[in-house]
Amino acid sequence: MELNWRNHIHSDSKILLGKPTIKGTRISVELILELFASGWTQQAILDSYPNLTEIDIKACLQFAAKET
Repeated sequence: MELNWRNHIHSDSKILLGKPTIKGTRISVELILELFASGWTQQAILDSYPNLTEIDIKACLQFAAKET
């Protein structure tokens, strides 16, 4: 089954000025990508943000890939 990022990522002008965020959080896709770019591992992100799931992180990566 293919992951549909739209089930996990959304934009709302009332949350973080409309930046794409993980649904149910104020965690932006941009933040997740910046953490990876800074050398964080997926496990480090999950440990630091326990309300996130592995699927949320995969959705962020898929969203970023579709936007380029």
